[in-house]
Amino acid sequence: MNPSQGLEHALEHPIFRTVAQASDMLNLETYVIGGFVRDYLLKRATAKDLDFVTVGSGITLAKKVASLLPNQPKVSVFKTYGTAMLKTQGIELEFVGARRESYRSDSRNPLVENGTLEDDQKRRDFTINALAISVNNDNFGALLDPFDGLKALDQKILKTPLDADITFSDDPLRMLRAIRFATQLNFTITAECLAAISRNASRIKIISQERIVDELHKILAAATPSIGLALLHQTGLLPFIFPELTALEGIEEKEGQLHKDNFWHTLEVVDNMARTSDDLWLRWAALLHDIGKAPTKCFDQKNGWTFHGHEFVGSKMVLKLFKRLKMPLNDRLKFVRKMVAMSSRPIVIAQEVTDSAVRRLIFDAGHDLESLMTLCEADITTKNPRRFKKYHANFQRVREKIQEVEQRDHIRNFQPPMSGEEIMATFGLGPSREIGQIKDAIKEAILEGHIPNEYEAAKVFMIKKGAELGLTPGV
Repeated sequence: MNPSQGLEHALEHPIFRTVAQASDMLNLETYVIGGFVRDYLLKRATAKDLDFVTVGSGITLAKKVASLLPNQPKVSVFKTYGTAMLKTQGIELEFVGARRESYRSDSRNPLVENGTLEDDQKRRDFTINALAISVNNDNFGALLDPFDGLKALDQKILKTPLDADITFSDDPLRMLRAIRFATQLNFTITAECLAAISRNASRIKIISQERIVDELHKILAAATPSIGLALLHQTGLLPFIFPELTALEGIEEKEGQLHKDNFWHTLEVVDNMARTSDDLWLRWAALLHDIGKAPTKCFDQKNGWTFHGHEFVGSKMVLKLFKRLKMPLNDRLKFVRKMVAMSSRPIVIAQEVTDSAVRRLIFDAGHDLESLMTLCEADITTKNPRRFKKYHANFQRVREKIQEVEQRDHIRNFQPPMSGEEIMATFGLGPSREIGQIKDAIKEAILEGHIPNEYEAAKVFMIKKGAELGLTPGV
């Protein structure tokens, strides 16, 4: 696109004319800048948040805009940063005064002073995010592009407006943003910027875990997450964020036997999952499903390379990782741990599909069974067409068996045919170890297929089990 061509069509929403009116009333130069402009030019769905920069007080402008809107929305002011925000018609507007920034080595929070529009564009992370469109009535829709952002968009490259080392050292979060944008947009980070990220990788340590995780979420939510994960590895950022993943890299040989590189295998699994499911936490499970393999790797002459118990170890590692990254310690953690702990179960069952094994799988996985099966199918990364077809056929047999057993035995929403209260009443006992043993034995007998999931069969079994424990029914 020619910059001299206006972008009035980008500003069709009435809010832009309201901002223009407020700017005229205050005699301020104002521009919409950043993600909205970038995404409009890329013909992507534009975000519901708009960033405005004005040569003057962003707070004053925000208040004037709010006063001109019919609902007169509340203005949230952040005096420390000279910014203000308001929400209207489902859109979030943020206003900031044009500024120059300088940084201390131990913080990504800048020292700020007033500046020109170009000063403000210089402080932006990438040239594609420094593009600005005027919302002033005298040149409404004019594009300002002092750093060839349009050319970068056309070439699909990410580069910084200023020296890359300064940009990334000043605010190390920009290194993760570069990788995230490269992943989301399928852009290439310039060699100069990649080298600067590698040189400044250790600076990521001053960034809060919450900010890091926010970028990781966006990388994992992309169509091909492995782009970002590979760049994190290539630039040396990964060991500072995910040493558990870095530890999976490499192929070791002993006595002519090799194991696969579990790091690159993991990236393939995550991509497979991204093609199948939009569930962010299932993608996290795919990313972490093999992290227990590094600490459990072992070689012996009889069995070769083994990773015994890696699912159990990996599940415990997930808890530590979530705590370290300050991720939610709630049902999402529980789900990811469950997926990691059970990640090999359907694979083992696929080798010999028995009713009892399938019943226990249904019982243990519960409502997460479909997610678990999806994870295991994503785990198939063989390049051998015959094996690929065979493994998927095995999983299809497991799925068919699950459906057959579930229809017959109703295990997914399993409720014991005999309640603890009825067992206590039968034997005239209060809560005790024996009552728990009988209840567990009934459950195990049903899961193993020794008795059907029916009341009468469970009652007969209860009397028999009670007798083994020296109990007799009351009169």
